[in-house]
Amino acid sequence: MTISPPSLSDRVPVPKAIWAIGTASFLINVSSAIVFCLSAVYMKTILGVATGWIGLLEGIVEACACAVKVFSGVFSDYLRRRKIIMVCGFGLATLARPILALSASFGDVFISRVLDRIGNGIQSTPRDALVGDLSPDSIKGTCYGLRQSLATAGSFFGGIVGIVAMHLTHKNFHQVFWLTAIPAALGFIILVFAVKDPAPKSPEELTRHPIRRTDLPRLGRIYWLLMIVAGVFTLARVGEAMLILHAHQNFGLSETYIPLILIIYNGTNSLASYPIGRLSDKVSRYTLLAVGFAVLIVADVLLAAAGNLTTMLIGVGVWGVQIGITQSMFMALIADIVPQDLRGTGFGIFYLVSAVSLVLAGTIGGTIAQVYGESMTFMASGIVGAAALATLLILIPFRKKSVPA
Repeated sequence: MTISPPSLSDRVPVPKAIWAIGTASFLINVSSAIVFCLSAVYMKTILGVATGWIGLLEGIVEACACAVKVFSGVFSDYLRRRKIIMVCGFGLATLARPILALSASFGDVFISRVLDRIGNGIQSTPRDALVGDLSPDSIKGTCYGLRQSLATAGSFFGGIVGIVAMHLTHKNFHQVFWLTAIPAALGFIILVFAVKDPAPKSPEELTRHPIRRTDLPRLGRIYWLLMIVAGVFTLARVGEAMLILHAHQNFGLSETYIPLILIIYNGTNSLASYPIGRLSDKVSRYTLLAVGFAVLIVADVLLAAAGNLTTMLIGVGVWGVQIGITQSMFMALIADIVPQDLRGTGFGIFYLVSAVSLVLAGTIGGTIAQVYGESMTFMASGIVGAAALATLLILIPFRKKSVPA
């Protein structure tokens, strides 16, 4: 019996800088998950802020994050440097933690949350572009899957840490918010000392890349078709809040165990991302993206037809799997098909398209839930997911492997 030699992707190790970026993402997400889970409750119960103001705050901070993702990506292409922009983003997010821990008013929380989300938005796009810059072509999917897996694992553990910390501090919000500064600072330190931009390969890479509207066609026809697919698909993403409401309103999940939804969702997301990314280095990423769309439809059927909490939680787990698959594939495909000097711009536009679709998905999904119930929202999501799958099959030419630009 003969043993076939290992494939090239099995022999090429993941660069240490990718591990460092993933670890820094893990730590900042541990911190962010705690803040996300507790800040709204803190404003409502401790500061007495009206629900309307809390909703306005969350809308503003997410809008800020979406806006800066585009500009930070384009600016990283202009500078031909990604790390310095990431350091600025991580620095703002880290600075936001003590401001929140010292907060005594809605204004303090507002400043902290705006700094946090702007910081997150600033670092996200150059981070994804830098992973593409540092990844060997033969294991690009592996590298994106690993980063996604580590980042989502941070959100998973952050939910658990938040629950434990609230119990140990007897629900002392300020002490818990001080705790969030520790992983954020550690992530910042790792980014500063363990991550470097790749060395220039030619003299022109040392000069700044002018920002020109004429560069947009250079992103390529396949890229713009992929953005159409991404926009349609993201319309099916009704958001984690709908999962929480479905479990709480229809299956009686108590407020104490609501973080369980995010723990399951982030756990399966993290478990799926790395192996799917690794597999995509051996088979077509487009095929795996189509599989992710199909998994979304399965999750929607489980969530819409659930007759008990157990089935509903299984649906949440499957929902997390489809996020792990589709996010890793979108990232790797963009890195494949976009020219290296426009990678930041490519990721920035992707985030913008996703943000617009998410706002529409949340608005439409919430309206359907209010009129017909949460189950119908997931039924509608499944229909949109099927439309996205059809769009992918029609618009995107499938091939064995994506050829890097």
